[in-house]
This record gives sequence, structure tokens and C-alpha cells, in this order.
Amino acid sequence: MKIVNNIIGQKIMFLFSIVLFFVLLSSLYKSWGRIKLGNELIAKNEEIINKLQEENKKLEEQAEFMQSEIFIERQLRNKLGLAKEGEVILILPEAEIVKKLSPQIPKKEPVRPKTNFEKWLKLFEN
Repeated sequence: MKIVNNIIGQKIMFLFSIVLFFVLLSSLYKSWGRIKLGNELIAKNEEIINKLQEENKKLEEQAEFMQSEIFIERQLRNKLGLAKEGEVILILPEAEIVKKLSPQIPKKEPVRPKTNFEKWLKLFEN
């Protein structure tokens, strides 16, 4: 009986070991999948961070330019119509108004050259 119990106990231990092995193997596989997804998420977030840093750099350069005297002077001239002392502001009308006010040049039809027959006919008619 002891031998039978011992053999049954060994078989149970063997089956328990196999089940435990597969449980651990599946757990390892799931963990590996999560790590892979985490790495992909990190890569995507790093790309987003790089894009945002580039955009931030461009915006900082734009803000720096907008605070420069050149930009402020252009805005004062273009938007507010201000000028320095001694300068004259010239405001031109829109293109449509200029077309309406400009003199109209009549369009001439192109004159085709006379054929030799027409030239001879004119010569003999006179």
C-alpha cells in the first residue's frame, strides 16, 4: 500500500508541477506582452514629446520676434497707420477700384494680312 500511495503521490506531485509550470509560463507570457505594450507606449509618448518640444521652440522664437522693435514698428505702421516724423502715408485703394477708375483701352481686333489675290484685285480695281 505504501508503494501505491507513494506512486499516486508522485503522480499528483508531477501533475501539480506541470500545472504550476504552465501557470507560471502563461503569467510570464502576459507580463512580456505588457512590457512590450509599455515600450510601445513609451516610444509614442517620446515622439509626442519631441513634436511638442519643437512646436514650443518655434513658439518661443515667434514670441521673441513679436517682442522685437522691428515687429512692433511694422504693426504700428501696418495696423494703426502710424508713421515717423517727416514720413508721408500713402494709402492705395483696392485693385477693383483701381480697375474701375483707370482709363479703358479699347481692344482692337487683330488685322489679318491680305492675301496676294486680294492685293492684285485692289490693284486692278483702281
